[in-house]
Amino acid sequence: MFDTMTLTKVGGALCGALLVFLLLNWASDTIYSTETAHGEHAKAAYVIEVEGEAAAAVSTADETSSIGALVAAADAAKGAKVFSKCKACHKIEDGVNGVGPYLFGVVDRDIGSATGYGYSPAMLAMDGNWTIEHLNGFLTKPKTYLPGTKMGFSGLKKESDRANLIAYLQTLGN
Repeated sequence: MFDTMTLTKVGGALCGALLVFLLLNWASDTIYSTETAHGEHAKAAYVIEVEGEAAAAVSTADETSSIGALVAAADAAKGAKVFSKCKACHKIEDGVNGVGPYLFGVVDRDIGSATGYGYSPAMLAMDGNWTIEHLNGFLTKPKTYLPGTKMGFSGLKKESDRANLIAYLQTLGN
């Protein structure tokens, strides 16, 4: 039925295909390996936050007492530099809204009460004042702290940056 030359060709083709498959597998393992030989000093270029980790970053009862102490010892001048991340959307002049509401006198102001600004339903449903604790939680990760907020900012990871920013905001109209 088949001569030996045809069987040799088919056998060679199968061996060649297997060899190509093994080489591709080895190359992909080498290229996409998760093991690192860079040592302990190497850091990730970027970190992707997972929902569980973000929820853990929101202030807890233990952190609330410490944020007040941090704000009391914070540097408002450094907070003014941190505010540069906010100034594209927020204004510090009384009554002047931008993409976000004005922040003049925001510390201890009623939540959702900046005149002339159209708040999200989630923000309007939130009761209370912008206390240091509320500001700290919101600035950590706004969308986690208040699901449904219109604020698209990803948050400030460093607690010292949040404390300095809150100290700066306290100097505005308070």
